[in-house]
Amino acid sequence: MDKNNKRMYSTTFINRNYRIKVYGVDIEGKRINKLVGVSGLIELVGMEFLNKFITRAINNIDADSTRCRLRRGLQVTLYNK
Repeated sequence: MDKNNKRMYSTTFINRNYRIKVYGVDIEGKRINKLVGVSGLIELVGMEFLNKFITRAINNIDADSTRCRLRRGLQVTLYNK
């Protein structure tokens, strides 16, 4: 299985260490500004970006939050707990 289709981090690990906030425009063109879980983030950005964002947040451990922006206007912020 390709590493982009496989989850690199467990849902338990992500939920224990981060709050995930999504801001911008979703696929249907609706404005969103809300906290989401792991399954909600996968639905919005896909597994490849989920793995990339969590890896970036782990490497940026000194910061309170990590902001990841997509070209389509969606912004994902991972807040450290």
